[in-house]
Amino acid sequence: MDSKQCLQAHRDLIEAWLQHAFQEREPRGNLYDAMCYSLLAGGKRIRPVLLLESCRLCGGDPEQVLPFAGAIEMIHTYSLIHDDLPCMDDDDLRRGRPTNHKVYGEAMAVLAGDSLLTAAFEFMLEQRTQIPPERTLEAAGILARAAGARGMVGGQVLDMDGEGRTLGMNELEELQRLKTGALIQAAVEMGCVLAGGTVEQRAALCRYAEHLGLAFQIQDDVLDVVGKTETLGKTVGSDAKSEKNTFVTLKGVEACGELVSRLTAEAVDALAPFGEGAQALCWLANTLATREK
Repeated sequence: MDSKQCLQAHRDLIEAWLQHAFQEREPRGNLYDAMCYSLLAGGKRIRPVLLLESCRLCGGDPEQVLPFAGAIEMIHTYSLIHDDLPCMDDDDLRRGRPTNHKVYGEAMAVLAGDSLLTAAFEFMLEQRTQIPPERTLEAAGILARAAGARGMVGGQVLDMDGEGRTLGMNELEELQRLKTGALIQAAVEMGCVLAGGTVEQRAALCRYAEHLGLAFQIQDDVLDVVGKTETLGKTVGSDAKSEKNTFVTLKGVEACGELVSRLTAEAVDALAPFGEGAQALCWLANTLATREK
């Protein structure tokens, strides 16, 4: 199985798990419809795939950690629902479809996001797998920190505070390390912890994720300028419209391309301790660096 097939197998696993995650839940009006509208809308599934592959790389069984992979995707989805709200980025399009609040209303979109956030921890802590409890608790703690004020939410606050003024490179990198990078790093850390990986393996994966996350965000900023709405599945030019600080506004498109290449190479280098076993993660980094959506 080559790298692309390996990662596709992970995507297939997580898609199947997500499809069944809420099938047996009690009805609550159209709450679960709103949750699943965004959760099952597709996407690259980068974070759960990173978790599953990091687990495999560290000697674990990806199928055993599917609830954790599902949980990190639920938190990512909740953040997108809330980001799109009129009080935040006020976007009308996400993954080629109307945003959640355009379909279900603002109040239900808020509640759908809240429910996905809490469901993530419910699924992780249900203990329906053979993962040792201490690993489960550590993984849940990693995700809690990455999702909250010390991670994704804190980054979103910095993003809003920066609107209308110019941030320096260090400020922008810190913002994106929290807003985008925190969940990406959490994914590989959780995979390693759940597999019982070593301290050295965890450190190498964290270095990989740090460079990968920053490269991913810079490429995202570039695509918001040069991409096409029909390809991206979301409105192009929204960053400029909202007067957001981006790497493109600081460095320009060409310099950003060079920075993405350098960071991707550094991400790949960080995986050297794993040898040929890390080919799939290397392939993923190189693929994300040249993506068009």
